[in-house]
Amino acid sequence: MSVTRRGVVKGGAAGALSIALAGSLDGIFQTSAGADAGEAFGYGPLVPDPKGVLDLPKGFSYKTLSVEGEPISDGVVVPGHHDGTATFPARGGHGHDHGLDWPGWDVRERGNARRGHTILVRNHEQSNNGTRAVAPPELTYDPAANGGTTNLLVDRDGDLVSQYVSLAGTAVNCAGGRTPWGTWLTCEETEGFKGETKSHGWVFEVDPYGRRTKPVPLTGLGRFAHEAVAVDPHTLTAYLTEDASKPFGLFYRFRPRAHRGGYHAYLKGGELEALNVPGLPDLSLVTEPGTKFRAQWVDVPDPSAKQTSVRKQFETITRSQKLEGAWWGHGKAYFVASYSKKSDGAAGDHAGQVWTYDPRRNEVELQLIFKPGGRFDGPDNITVSPYGGGVILAEDGDGEQYLVGTTRKNKPFAFARNALNDSEFAGVTFSPDGRILFASRQSDPGATFAITGPWHRLRG
Repeated sequence: MSVTRRGVVKGGAAGALSIALAGSLDGIFQTSAGADAGEAFGYGPLVPDPKGVLDLPKGFSYKTLSVEGEPISDGVVVPGHHDGTATFPARGGHGHDHGLDWPGWDVRERGNARRGHTILVRNHEQSNNGTRAVAPPELTYDPAANGGTTNLLVDRDGDLVSQYVSLAGTAVNCAGGRTPWGTWLTCEETEGFKGETKSHGWVFEVDPYGRRTKPVPLTGLGRFAHEAVAVDPHTLTAYLTEDASKPFGLFYRFRPRAHRGGYHAYLKGGELEALNVPGLPDLSLVTEPGTKFRAQWVDVPDPSAKQTSVRKQFETITRSQKLEGAWWGHGKAYFVASYSKKSDGAAGDHAGQVWTYDPRRNEVELQLIFKPGGRFDGPDNITVSPYGGGVILAEDGDGEQYLVGTTRKNKPFAFARNALNDSEFAGVTFSPDGRILFASRQSDPGATFAITGPWHRLRG
């Protein structure tokens, strides 16, 4: 039985949740509507927030930090359109302090950073509009572009200690990915815009510790409408999603020529390839979770797209509408397709897919699919949860927006609801110690939440 998501939330008909799960004999779960709908697993039903901001399960709480338009320093405010995020320990690996050379930091803040604080690097998805990201010239790529990133220092209690704009002059910074060498790759989801003074559609590196961020594109990773990237820590291979249409986007991998040196290996270049599954022109044709395909990888003729967009350089290739979030976990690259519609020219209809690519087996596998008309739709950003072996998805769907979790057996549950408006969730990621889940409301206004609670009480 298929009903609208908004009808489910208001206590409409039964059969509210329609979602197929990998490894399940039932295939499609249907739950009765009402307060407990979909929360037989996870952390229990959502409790309405008296402030009308964020509904969470009992025992969980949130703090709001770094809201769009709030002042950072003279003439600088928090940029708008919060998006992809990753976290880093304020104290570096192997017991060494990373220096934390941020503008405006005082001795007290440097001392705090040594006591288990977290650094977030956060994207701002805007081109030449929105609340501008303002940074010094040495951190600005194209003055005509308003996008960029902010670095936030957050203490163990989820309170904001300090923040600054860490990269400016980039455009439509949607998602990205954490690197094994401890930095953030921020992705431009564009191929250019009117008024640009430099080319756009690149990936840039941002150093969370403020040491070496340079507004220099990593051209080896191609110029296209980047969405997200997941990096294999063993080979440094990057897996990239593309959110584009006419024609739909592709799933890529970048193999650096050097397998050591991190950022410098990426600067030296490598091979950019696109995924192709013979006989499968569109990922939306796959509807059964657990279905696996052996992957083929096809060389991209012109990664910089000097004459032709990368995705248009292929006649026969496997495509997907709305390729979005990506994350590395459990030895695999997870990647998301938000939805697919025949009315848009896709081969099939769905309200969201989660795929994995296993480099050891060279296989792609459909892990999860949302059916149209179900409670959840439009998954976007993704992170692999340290609790229960599942994932948490940030919705960018129709109507009310949720953070959707899954258990180890891929049973879904609503973990949070945007109670303020219909703005999408984004930037879902855990702190390095797993104590805090960070997520953002993208707009009206953009805000980041630090969520804490009894994470180990996961049911199912």
